[in-house]
Amino acid sequence: MNSQTAQTTTTADESAIRDFLHQMIDAWNRGSGEDFAAPFSETADFIAFEGTHLKGRKEIAEFNQQAFDTVVKGTRLEGEVNFVHFLNSQLALMSGVVRVMLPGQPETSPSRDSMQLFVVMKRDQD
Repeated sequence: MNSQTAQTTTTADESAIRDFLHQMIDAWNRGSGEDFAAPFSETADFIAFEGTHLKGRKEIAEFNQQAFDTVVKGTRLEGEVNFVHFLNSQLALMSGVVRVMLPGQPETSPSRDSMQLFVVMKRDQD
């Protein structure tokens, strides 16, 4: 990060970005496709856990709600952000790790761990 980027990003910016992953995990655990998709823009690109390319908040919400109601019903997630790197004052990379707890299991299943990489852009609410 150059000195200009450091001067135009704040700890609040980084906290807001880090909150995205936690919002998604919380929404997954509640089974809410709409809340899972809330951090995404109307034009976001998202690759789902099984490889489906989704375009926009609406598709992300619908796909995930269907998954929550069927194939991943009863699963729980836990995870954290590994890092946030600002590319400039409006754009950042966020890396996270998520672990899956299968229904009825007291611990996560390491074979289902996943790493995420997000490109995050500062924007007005839409």
